[in-house]
Amino acid sequence: MLHNYTSEKNILQLISLLKSHGIKKVVVSPGSSNVSFVASIQGDDYFEKYSVVDERSAAYVACGIAAEANEPVVICCTGATASRNYIPGLTEAYYRKLPIIAITALVHPGYVGQNRPQVMDRSVLPNDIALCSVQIESVCSEEDEWANNVKINKALIEARRNGGGPVHINMVTTFSRDFSIKELPKCRTIDLIHKSSDYPKVNGKRIAIFIGSHKKMDDKLTNVIDSFCEKFDAVVFKDHTSNYRGKYGIQANIISNQDYYVSDCLKMDILIDIGDVSGADMKLYPKEVWRVNPDGQIRDNRKKTRYVFAVEEQAFFDWYVSNEGQIKRSLAYYESCKKESEMLRNEISDFPFSNIWIAWKLSGILPAESVIHFAILNSLRSWNYFEYDKSICGYSNTGGFGIDGCVSSLIGASLVNPDKLYFGIIGDLAFFYDLNSLGIRHVGNNIRILLINNGNGTEFRNYSCIASQFEEDTCKFISAAEHFGNKSETFVKNIALSLGYEYYTAKNKEQVEKVLPIFTSKEGDKPIIFEVFTESEDESNALKIINNLQISSSQYVKSKAKKAIKKVLGDEKTNLVKSIIKNER
Repeated sequence: MLHNYTSEKNILQLISLLKSHGIKKVVVSPGSSNVSFVASIQGDDYFEKYSVVDERSAAYVACGIAAEANEPVVICCTGATASRNYIPGLTEAYYRKLPIIAITALVHPGYVGQNRPQVMDRSVLPNDIALCSVQIESVCSEEDEWANNVKINKALIEARRNGGGPVHINMVTTFSRDFSIKELPKCRTIDLIHKSSDYPKVNGKRIAIFIGSHKKMDDKLTNVIDSFCEKFDAVVFKDHTSNYRGKYGIQANIISNQDYYVSDCLKMDILIDIGDVSGADMKLYPKEVWRVNPDGQIRDNRKKTRYVFAVEEQAFFDWYVSNEGQIKRSLAYYESCKKESEMLRNEISDFPFSNIWIAWKLSGILPAESVIHFAILNSLRSWNYFEYDKSICGYSNTGGFGIDGCVSSLIGASLVNPDKLYFGIIGDLAFFYDLNSLGIRHVGNNIRILLINNGNGTEFRNYSCIASQFEEDTCKFISAAEHFGNKSETFVKNIALSLGYEYYTAKNKEQVEKVLPIFTSKEGDKPIIFEVFTESEDESNALKIINNLQISSSQYVKSKAKKAIKKVLGDEKTNLVKSIIKNER
């Protein structure tokens, strides 16, 4: 009899990844909700299977196997109190660091708490029975499939990481009676690497480094990244919060954000990902991503992570510079990216009066060795299109990525180095949200706040935002217009002067250009607030201009066709058409 597998995609993913991670020993207890998993593996000769009726005993049997064989062991049971009986054995495994993978079955999670028999709530576990707990949902979309892939890889990695220990996988089942699948899907495996002997090869590959929000880099790390780029013809894609100040950085948003053009520069074999949460929203197209961070955690923002290197960035780049490859290649990839970036910036002739226009004018004259803080979204995006002096460090509250605290963070940073200028680029909603920080008595004369006041959250009025379709109705609640004086010419002025700030204002380009020399000067004994009044329509048009500096005819036609189909059919039918086309290929 030929062996078949269940049709439940999440369970197929689990079985496939158990194999690719080299996990084969399974202790099974009887039940109905784990049938899809158990029936699928019982005829698969890859797995070494053991039947133990009592789940409490099964967990301890697995502890014995794991300790003796020095490898991970799966235990699998049905729902209800069966899973509760794993607790003593998993506690033992936790304190002995034994890699036990507990797979518990669950019907649709919506039944939890609905008086359905044998449905237990396992959403909260005791602290000392599992290093991590994940739930793999039934697959209804590509997003579900991706999320399951990340969670299963995470759990299987965690069972061995830092000495190992037990993990928990809550497996949702639909009780499918279909066991017609003859082959397991090929699922992406994410491997954790912490030994240099396991490092994969990079020679001969097109390589880019993406740096998310990053603490200020020391010269040692900057220099080894430069050496890596020189050896392997790599390029660094960065934004203003990356704080890489080496030779091979490209401020790539101006390339990656084009609406109707995808540059070949954005395509690479390997993208080395370092740093933390980025607000750059940079569209890159790697074949695979290598995440480098000593925390060893999967961060799969681009859905292409292949390896996670649980090492310091310095050690990673040092090893490749010292140990792989002998031939120094040309800098063709970096030069092509640089050329394209410069070409697009040369296309700029002017913008409407906006945050982007001010960034264009101000970025080139910011004083060296200063520091700049950006509010999230429109302010950070507007400035990421332009270069400024490499000695300048940039920051934004991208960790929580919320509206609050940008002025406070700016002021806090400015207290550390009173002799440096600290610039803040802030929209009106974010400014007023954090208004009380202006009155902190420690504020020094090194603060320079540029307040872009367009009377609402202009992010939601930009042509690219889903909310823009509601046009002026967006102002009512979505973009929160007409608050805080509704672009009053005296409100901020009075507050600023009362708190001891110098205050300047502008309503057009000429007025801005008159104030910029004062705003960027180190002279003066007071902090400065420079309030610039803009219009949301101009902000949106400026963004549209810079995102359409280059247009590929094929991309333009494709995009226009897609929008036309969606307008006629709606989202649901458009997705149906896409799925039919995909299946026909």
